[in-house]
Amino acid sequence: MTNDQILDKLRAVLHDAFEIDPGTVNASTHLFNDLDLDSIDAVDLAIKLQEMTGKRIKPDEFRTVRTVGDVVEAVQRLLVA
Repeated sequence: MTNDQILDKLRAVLHDAFEIDPGTVNASTHLFNDLDLDSIDAVDLAIKLQEMTGKRIKPDEFRTVRTVGDVVEAVQRLLVA
């Protein structure tokens, strides 16, 4: 799966789960400052990503995620692992 494909799926997840306009989401979008997600939302997002990839995301790895680009990279690492 390419980074663009992951970004497209992530946009859909953010829209479905948090009602975020997909047009406002790009790699540099900050999850907390720009999208107003909180720590509970981050847990929900991690669960959605697990469903998307079929693989468990390690909490330590997800704590460093701040931007949409970080999420794309984390998903990419999961997919190749």
